[in-house]
Amino acid sequence: MTNNYDVLNTGLADRGKMRIEWAEAHMPVLREIRARFAKEKPMQGVTVAACMHITTETANLLLALRDGGAEVAACASNPLSTQDDVAAALVVEGISTFAIRGEDNETYYKHINAVLDIHPMITMDDGADLVSTLHSKRTDELPHIIGGTEETTTGVIRLRQMAAEGVLKYPIVAVNDTPTKRLFDNRFGTGQSSIDGITRATNILWAGKIFVVCGYGYGGKGLAMRGRGLGAQVVVVEVDPVKALEAAMEGYRVMPIMEAARIGDVFITVTGDRDILRKEHFEIMKDGAILANTGHFDVEIQKPALDALTKTRRTVRDNVEEHLLNDGRKLYLLAEGRLVNLAAAEGHPAAVMDMSFADQGLSCEWVAKNAKALEPRVYEVPEDIDREVARLKLQTMGIEIDTLTPEQEAYLSSWQEGT
Repeated sequence: MTNNYDVLNTGLADRGKMRIEWAEAHMPVLREIRARFAKEKPMQGVTVAACMHITTETANLLLALRDGGAEVAACASNPLSTQDDVAAALVVEGISTFAIRGEDNETYYKHINAVLDIHPMITMDDGADLVSTLHSKRTDELPHIIGGTEETTTGVIRLRQMAAEGVLKYPIVAVNDTPTKRLFDNRFGTGQSSIDGITRATNILWAGKIFVVCGYGYGGKGLAMRGRGLGAQVVVVEVDPVKALEAAMEGYRVMPIMEAARIGDVFITVTGDRDILRKEHFEIMKDGAILANTGHFDVEIQKPALDALTKTRRTVRDNVEEHLLNDGRKLYLLAEGRLVNLAAAEGHPAAVMDMSFADQGLSCEWVAKNAKALEPRVYEVPEDIDREVARLKLQTMGIEIDTLTPEQEAYLSSWQEGT
């Protein structure tokens, strides 16, 4: 057991280990990569600092990197997403782990600094807080770093801005943007797990509810799809005309947030931006409206504005805070405005994280092998990695697909052939 950790209780390790094993059973692609890593040791001598959600699925990724020869340290990328038994199990498995569910802001950043104390060569981020801390507070560590990966939309947005401003000091692979992550994790994972979190927290009946989805990226698409499947009337709020048009042609109602605020029963933000639900919206919402967020940071719902309108508040169920407003209406904020799918449920199912974390593991290997040729910018996941992950996933699902005949390949590669 490593002595370098800060978790709630290492006595929870046995329970965490069983839950990690359950997730592993549903992650056959990552399991195959882990087996290869154990034989080939492609990460030998590499130190990896990971700021990720400490869940059963993440544990399997970290263990794959460890088996590949890496020294791994991990901290939480969100104060409410840590599964304490999983954190304990990782400690027992020899991974320096710094994560406690419900940790305050000071502890959160203390833990980020703790993983940076291993002098990482590769960073794995979910939201770019690790990268931000390195570039603002721990610049002395930057010379050690050969590259990194980023898991989520919010983090990629931050990193691309850093690159545009010329301040990003090392190469980072945007795992979030590769098709086998974005098309499946963001859509099917976010849709199912966020609905799951709201349902566990509230036990509402979805049928007949007016469900307002703020943001129609891949996460919003998944939420709208799953909400409609449960019988909700879905309203989409967007600022991008192309996405708004797409939502309208998918059959959803599309309107400005001020209109949606008057009619919605359940609101969820999934934009990656701040102040999506604000004071002027709270002032006109229905009595009993439910507010949730599944964007990475807890800034999408303007909590200070809600507090300013609140007369009293109390916790009426786990992860449900009732705000009694000065005018007598009640609004219900879920999971403190943090990621509802991880704070009130268990996050994405292991079967979809199998692809995302296969991308992560193979991208780390790619960085380790190609570091000398990489520049300090944001890279896409190499196409061969993405296609290999898709191929392996189909194989584990027992699905076969066709291949082009030589004639078909020649036709597609020639400009001379027509009718």
